[in-house]
Amino acid sequence: MKIHEYQAKQLLAAAGVKVPRGIVAKTAEEAAAAYTTLGGEISVVKSQIHAGGRGKGTFKEHPEQRGVVLVKSAEAAKDNASRMLGSTLVTIQTGEEGKLVSTLLVEEGLKIARELYLGVVVDRETGGPILIASTEGGMDIEVVAHNTPEKILHEPFDVEAGLRGYQARNLAYRLGLEGPSVRAAEKLLTQLAQFFIDRDCSMVEINPLVVTAEGDLVVGDAKVAFDENAMFRHQDLLVHRDLSEEEPMEVQAQASGLSYVKLDGNLGCLVNGAGLAMSTMDIIKYHGGAPANFLDVGGGANVDQVTEAFRIILADPNVKGILVNIFGGIMKCDTIVTALLTAYDKIGIKVPLVVRLEGTNVDLARKMLAESGKPIIVGTDLTDAAQKAVKSLGA
Repeated sequence: MKIHEYQAKQLLAAAGVKVPRGIVAKTAEEAAAAYTTLGGEISVVKSQIHAGGRGKGTFKEHPEQRGVVLVKSAEAAKDNASRMLGSTLVTIQTGEEGKLVSTLLVEEGLKIARELYLGVVVDRETGGPILIASTEGGMDIEVVAHNTPEKILHEPFDVEAGLRGYQARNLAYRLGLEGPSVRAAEKLLTQLAQFFIDRDCSMVEINPLVVTAEGDLVVGDAKVAFDENAMFRHQDLLVHRDLSEEEPMEVQAQASGLSYVKLDGNLGCLVNGAGLAMSTMDIIKYHGGAPANFLDVGGGANVDQVTEAFRIILADPNVKGILVNIFGGIMKCDTIVTALLTAYDKIGIKVPLVVRLEGTNVDLARKMLAESGKPIIVGTDLTDAAQKAVKSLGA
């Protein structure tokens, strides 16, 4: 689950991490009032969306307007906010469709001496959390990794012990910090690592981590995402979820107990099992097609869930055909066919439908398809089904 920058900073501040003073604004007048309340000579007005690249992003309605701006007066804060709020911000991460801005963060300006990069993720190689740092703060970490990989520092830490003090100090020295900045870094790094563990995060990214003129360390920007599989332990975090930032069909699928991810293709996929779903998408691509989604109904889905899965797939106007690939174990093949035929009767399937079945009750399921009288194309195996599905689209 992703959250906004202002929410991430609120949670980090509660964990003891130093963040700038900031005020959330939902109107231009509130942005102006926030500037006055903060009382500095410079403030930053930041668009709040679930995407990076906001500082370089521009608005569809106001191409000259950036998603993050420095302002030196309440009037400037108001003017910029009036263009930002209710407009669509396009960044390198949103795609051409962009995201609607409905909330701003007005934040105090900082006296920046240096900018560092800091991140915490789960490392598959070590099987635990790892802290990533770089002297190249304020830049896209992917660019740094590609051009100057030696400038990216790694520090794995134990999930039980957290980041130890000596690890934090060593990392601070490798970042070129000195004097009071080393002590500030030791405190902030250990706090951040513990926040990652305590909150079951999947990612924490601070870019930039600001080193002030006084040698203090302050979070300049923050991205935080939580492991959705652990949310049952963090019910208090659900209040931070912004459904308007999520794909509506993915939200609907989640409510029905389905795993769905929207993609850019035109061939819908209904599969049971994540590994089988990945293989299905791969073979569609191999035979010249483009999957429109990842949809896993799981091993124990019922008729209503499978019917809902078809409804979600067909809600995407880009879908011109559907490939159903089921390996019957707990999920019996005849259950899928019953749901498939129910979907025909309830919502109608007007696009080519190709079905490949194997496993429990497969003979019964194939008989049901043959006797249904519906124009369903049956694949003898996965390769045959993928080829027929792609061909049905005229590819």
